[in-house]
Amino acid sequence: MESTREWAVRQDADDPLSSFRKEFELPEGLIQLNGNSLGPLPRAVPGALERAMRHQWGPRLIRAWFEDGWWEAPVRTGDRIGRLIGAAPGQTVVGESTSVQLFNAVTAAARLRPGRTVLLSDAANFPTDRYLAASVARLLGLRLTEVPPGGIGEALERHRGRVGAVLCGAVDFRTGELFDVPRLTAEIHAAGAVAVWDLSHAAGAVPVEVDAAGVDLAVGCGYKYLCGGPGAPAFLYAAARHHGALDLPVTGWHGHARPFAMEDTFVPAEGIERARTGTPHILSLLALEAALEPLEAAGVAAVRRKSLALGDQFLGLLRDLGPGAEGAPGPGPEGGVPAVEVVTPTAPERRGGHLTLRVPGAAGVSAALLERGVLTDARPPSLLRLCLNGLYVSYTDVFDTVTALRDALEVTR
Repeated sequence: MESTREWAVRQDADDPLSSFRKEFELPEGLIQLNGNSLGPLPRAVPGALERAMRHQWGPRLIRAWFEDGWWEAPVRTGDRIGRLIGAAPGQTVVGESTSVQLFNAVTAAARLRPGRTVLLSDAANFPTDRYLAASVARLLGLRLTEVPPGGIGEALERHRGRVGAVLCGAVDFRTGELFDVPRLTAEIHAAGAVAVWDLSHAAGAVPVEVDAAGVDLAVGCGYKYLCGGPGAPAFLYAAARHHGALDLPVTGWHGHARPFAMEDTFVPAEGIERARTGTPHILSLLALEAALEPLEAAGVAAVRRKSLALGDQFLGLLRDLGPGAEGAPGPGPEGGVPAVEVVTPTAPERRGGHLTLRVPGAAGVSAALLERGVLTDARPPSLLRLCLNGLYVSYTDVFDTVTALRDALEVTR
């Protein structure tokens, strides 16, 4: 791979996804590499919100629930996200926060295996997942055991016949490592347990075929790679084979079989609609629905191919670039940028949508990068995360980022 900015410019000119960059309102002069925490604003979203407020809510008031399709929005949007994660229609619903969806999914999964006393949870998972797993365990009187994804097989064997549910993240939020969802799901099923996956760092970034993989339940947020905006509602996927037995702890009138009968007792609706709860946040939901358009048009597979190519370029620049090219970072003691360790597995099949570097003083390096026009984020104590989203990050962005990284390291060392 060439290591010049001219090569990057040529790659951008030939990139079939380059036209999608204009579908986002990206700040001038800023390279957005923080999409693993909050995706950029899709241009379709402000118009969708304006229509919802000025042409639906404003003139039609409560009639908009049916005249403008608000009532159907949770399942309609769920089916669109379902297509992005490999789910057939009628298995995905949108409407609550990630925390509520996770709590519902993990509790329902444990209830699918009554009599089993152990809940396994990913020890490296996002804090919310771990907190909620502990809460579910307390609520149901289960024993919580935390293990890394690589230790699931051993833990299932050690607790043979006692594990009811297993909660894992498909992509490690710190390191960007992508786990083998089909293989781990098969291991969980072989032990008679139920697999719950957090797809927050996977949905929209990597192809996830939940139906083909046999996933039981899955949850994902709407504000990272789906670009639904801050606090966007999350989705819950439940395989159709479980719908009849799905006992969700958080229930609401929208999930009732006869919601407008206002009955005294909750009777769950058929299918995935039973996973609806109370009245959803319609404006946020409609914003998320509009935000899906660029990703749907490009296709997750194409975005993934480009993201991997951007990652290869980034890794190559760190490893191979010397001072010969204008603006190129100089080599360190071993030929790479000094004081940088790549934490994310370099094998393409093992990395998600972001790369993580270990650098001393990562928070200071991130701040120095922002001063140079590159938005990243840091995780304590020394991790720097960079999201290489193929929808809007360019090859030139990657080259300029490595150049800025060299400068940032020099001023912060």
